Amino acid sequence: MTSSTEHHREGSWLSRQRIWTVPNVVTLARLCCIPVFVVLLFRGHHTVAAGFVLGTLGATDWVDGYVARHFDQVSELGKIIDPVADRILVATAVVSTVAYGAVPLWFGLATVLREVVVSVAVLVLASLGAARIDVLWVGKAGTFALMTSYPFFLFGSGHTTANHVCLVVAWSTGIVGLVLAWVAALSYIAPARAALIAGRSRR
Repeated sequence: MTSSTEHHREGSWLSRQRIWTVPNVVTLARLCCIPVFVVLLFRGHHTVAAGFVLGTLGATDWVDGYVARHFDQVSELGKIIDPVADRILVATAVVSTVAYGAVPLWFGLATVLREVVVSVAVLVLASLGAARIDVLWVGKAGTFALMTSYPFFLFGSGHTTANHVCLVVAWSTGIVGLVLAWVAALSYIAPARAALIAGRSRR
C-alpha cells in the first residue's frame, strides 16, 4: 500500500513538472497572437479585425484552465504562465486601445492599476517566501468581462447605430469587469496571508 501511494505521489509530482502540455501550448499560442492584434490595429487600422482577434484571445482564456483541470494536465509552469499571459493580454489591450482613442484614459488606468497592484503583490509575496496562490474564479470572470468590453470599444469606434450598440455592450461588460477585477484583488488578501504562513512554515 505504501509503495502504491509513493508511486502515485511520484507520478503526480512528475505530471506537475511537465512543460509541453496542451494547456501550456494554448497559452503560448495566445501570447504569440498578441502581436497580430497590435499590427492589425496600428499598421492596418483594421479595427474590426483587431477587435475579433482581441475578443478571441479573451474568450479562449478559459480553455487552457479547463483542459488542465479536466484532463489532469495541471503543471507548475502552467500556473505561472497562465496568469502572466492574462496580464500581458490585458496590458496590451489597454495600452493599445487607449492609444488608438477607442477607450477613455480613466477606464484604461483603472484596469491597469488593478493589474499593477496584483502583480506587485505577487512579487512581494514570492520574495517573502509565500506559497503559490491559485487564481480565483472571480478574477478570471473579471478578466473575461474586461476582455469582452475592449473589443466592443473597438467595434464601437465609428458613428453608426451598430457602433452605438457596441458601445452599450462595451460599457456594460467593462464596468462589471472592473468591479469583479477589484473585488478579486481584495479577495486575495486572506489567501495571501495563508500562503505566507504556509510558505514560511516549510522553511
